[in-house]
Amino acid sequence: MLKEFREFAMKGNVVDLAVGVIIGAAFGAIVNSLVGDVIMPIIGAITGGLDFSNYFTPLSKAVTANNLADAKKQGAVLAWGSFLTLTLNFVIIAFVLFIVIRIMNQLKRKEEAAPATPKLTKQEELLTEIRDLLKKS
Repeated sequence: MLKEFREFAMKGNVVDLAVGVIIGAAFGAIVNSLVGDVIMPIIGAITGGLDFSNYFTPLSKAVTANNLADAKKQGAVLAWGSFLTLTLNFVIIAFVLFIVIRIMNQLKRKEEAAPATPKLTKQEELLTEIRDLLKKS
């Protein structure tokens, strides 16, 4: 059973998948940093420091806090601002991934479109050799 598991784990597809997951997680961290550290501060500066993540609607009369963290401690709240922020983050991340994949596809198409030199037939090779010999004489 251990031998079968080792064979399964060492198959190319499993290893490729593992590498893809690790690279995907690292890329996800980069994109999350881009959104959280670059794009969202710019949006905040444009909107005058507006931060949706702290907006909520209390679902209980016991909730009197002004910020989401304290309000959650006091009772049930509808944290719609946090949902809106995460949705906006998702849209930005999806757009960035779309742009990256689009660029990669364009580069791939350019590589495929580049004409490869066709392989010469035996007759063409002989004619080329004869031509080169005639040039030398």
